[in-house]
Amino acid sequence: MALIAPRVTAGLPAEDAGGLARALRDSDDITVFVDGTVHRLPAQARDAVVDLLARLSRGEAVTVSSVEEMLTTSRAAELAGISHTYLRNMTDRGEIPVEYRGTHRRIRQSAILAWLETQRRKEREAAADGGTHAAGTNSARADGPAPDSVATGSAGGSGASGVADGSAGHR
Repeated sequence: MALIAPRVTAGLPAEDAGGLARALRDSDDITVFVDGTVHRLPAQARDAVVDLLARLSRGEAVTVSSVEEMLTTSRAAELAGISHTYLRNMTDRGEIPVEYRGTHRRIRQSAILAWLETQRRKEREAAADGGTHAAGTNSARADGPAPDSVATGSAGGSGASGVADGSAGHR
């Protein structure tokens, strides 16, 4: 999902700004004409337009852009159904774009949804190919290693190569 690029508009000249400020003070009704057709704005749109016009009437430059939900890595991992560590590794490799707020990573919800769709497409393609490429997808890594690939360690070993839950390889 591509967002429309932000648009910056300079503040209005003083003579235009004064007239607009008076009009905003004197009316609660905002009517918009588009190609000669009258449109009454719903409350939320009206409030946004009034705020925009009020800022322009004060001579302020205004930027209009879309707002997209930014997720923490924990929330993004939860949405994707993968571990937090796996998600962080993917952002480090540049597989999922990330923005920083100070030292904290934030990920666009659309980036996670796009990654999920890519994974689903890869799984469908692998299934259509008879499953011969299933090992090449990230689906196994997303859920953890396959049960046969877990190191079980030796009975007399320290357990360091055992399963992470402390069971030292006992099933």
